Amino acid sequence: MRTEVAIIGAGPAGLLLSHLLAEQGVESVLIETRSQEYVLSRIRAGILEHSTVQLLDDIGLGTRLHAEGQQHRGIYLQWPEERHNIDFTDLVGRSVWVYGQTEVTKDLVAAREAAGQQIYYEVTDTALHDIESDSPFVTFTDSSGTQVRLDASVVAGCDGSFGPSRAAMPDSVRQVWERTYPYSWLGVLADVAPSTDELIYAWHPDGFAMHSMRSSTVSRLYLQVPNGTDVSTWSDDRIWDALSTRLGHGQDGWELTPGPITEKSVLPMRSYVQTPMRHGRLFLAGDAAHIVPPTGAKGLNLAVADVALLAPALAALLRKNDDTLANSYSDDALRRVWRCTHFSWWMTTMLHTAEDPFDAQLQLSQLRWVASSEAGATGLAENYAGLPIGF
Repeated sequence: MRTEVAIIGAGPAGLLLSHLLAEQGVESVLIETRSQEYVLSRIRAGILEHSTVQLLDDIGLGTRLHAEGQQHRGIYLQWPEERHNIDFTDLVGRSVWVYGQTEVTKDLVAAREAAGQQIYYEVTDTALHDIESDSPFVTFTDSSGTQVRLDASVVAGCDGSFGPSRAAMPDSVRQVWERTYPYSWLGVLADVAPSTDELIYAWHPDGFAMHSMRSSTVSRLYLQVPNGTDVSTWSDDRIWDALSTRLGHGQDGWELTPGPITEKSVLPMRSYVQTPMRHGRLFLAGDAAHIVPPTGAKGLNLAVADVALLAPALAALLRKNDDTLANSYSDDALRRVWRCTHFSWWMTTMLHTAEDPFDAQLQLSQLRWVASSEAGATGLAENYAGLPIGF
């Protein structure tokens, strides 16, 4: 087979890239290791930045988001006996939306299927070849066991941290920056209406806690736990007891309403950036190039920003033989990547305890400053609600 852009990975980054390329008349083929059912059901991020929502609106994919998503003006920052609202709309004129990555993926899959997009699911043995030439190709085995060669002009690696694209970057050009944090998140989904109107980010001596939501009837909640935690050691009652303590049940009359927990998982926390994001005819986007801890709600939004830069760069390269944007893609994308990496690190280290009394006092001092200083609150709001694509 031959196509113009071979896209490895049919998650949100790959699907959105194929959609944006199609709008500019560029053909692509998507290949994905997982099944479509798995891709459509996996639980991931739930916060969309202002610029992400704008982009989805611009390409006609915001209808269900606006009908079923929830627009939020800001967040609460909390520590024992205190809770403060950080209103993004008042501070920077931008809001965020609660709309799960699962729902974004459903919208993208429906749009690509309606357009007749070619997607191969459940492929194995994916390998990249000749990426330093003008004629790269990808080989894989499809779901029926047939070996396939896919020739292309460009390969886009949107296959996450464990896919073959990241590893295809030669060691001679690859640089990696990484930080592993000494804690993880125990995340749960619960069939109960949220107990809060805005997300709560809570510092507590026992560890960080967060109250988020997926809809008006489903809550998403997180607890800081040690690395290596076995989720089976956390019963539902233990989880709700810890959430009640850390989120301040009873504080100023606020109550946390428990409900049936339908999903539990433990998420390790790390920061990872690999550069460059382009080598030869291979371009990386999303988690294939960078990972951030979820505290700043940046992972999905960074992937969207990447492909929003990549699509016009590839269209110019393939349609006009103009490589200006393609040559600057890595530097342009990394500018925003590093800004969001820093913000995610800042939020994480401000809110998670590390059994160091000195650090705890620094964290509380920083939280008080953010909550009481317009400059501090504006900095948080500007970064959380999202910088412009192309920042």
